[in-house]
Amino acid sequence: MTTTEQVAALPGSGSLLARALQFGDSVFPVGGFAFSGGLESAIQKRVVTDAETLHAYARTAVEQAAMGDGVALVWAHRAARAGDLDEVVRIDERVYARKLSGETRTMTVRMGKKFAEMGADVVGAPLLAAWRERIDAGATPGCYPVSLAVNFAAQGLGARDAFVVHQYGVASMILSAALRLMKVSHVDTQRILYRLAAGADATYEAVAATRLQDMAGFAPLTEILAAVHVKAHVRLFMN
Repeated sequence: MTTTEQVAALPGSGSLLARALQFGDSVFPVGGFAFSGGLESAIQKRVVTDAETLHAYARTAVEQAAMGDGVALVWAHRAARAGDLDEVVRIDERVYARKLSGETRTMTVRMGKKFAEMGADVVGAPLLAAWRERIDAGATPGCYPVSLAVNFAAQGLGARDAFVVHQYGVASMILSAALRLMKVSHVDTQRILYRLAAGADATYEAVAATRLQDMAGFAPLTEILAAVHVKAHVRLFMN
């Protein structure tokens, strides 16, 4: 980075906040718009029928993401900050192994690879270039939460920032899909998103204290709905 960029990237600076917002934006071009987080099947099977059940579904998804992908993200961020890409790869493989459905695996690697490509091209940090090379060489799956962790570590953005961005992305993906799949208003979805954000700090503290081997997102209904979606005759979303 140039001297101006180094000054702008000091902890707590507006530039770091802007960069967190840029890479956490729901319209950041990694293909998230093509996925519904299993909501499409949930609506088809009438598990989700209104704003109240949508809130419950999104809350479950966020909780599952926190104790699954979120734990991996925090540990991957620590490894990336230490420059230990071999450990990042080990964590990445553990994340991938916990994706039960083919569509979920497709979602995380497609978004993760694109995120790695965009990060390497936009930021230009050697760490991001090395991570992208590992993915391109087939040495690691390149799951989205791990790519996000490496990106934020390379930019000097904290693990908490990366975790909150990931959690927000899970909720935002589902709620954006809801606007295209069911009768729900923008006010409803924004109200749900606002309520889900309330527990972000407490959830992060719990996740940050969790061992990597305890990473697990237990939500059987979500996994069943993902399996149902694979054979659905009508699909607007890839997952």
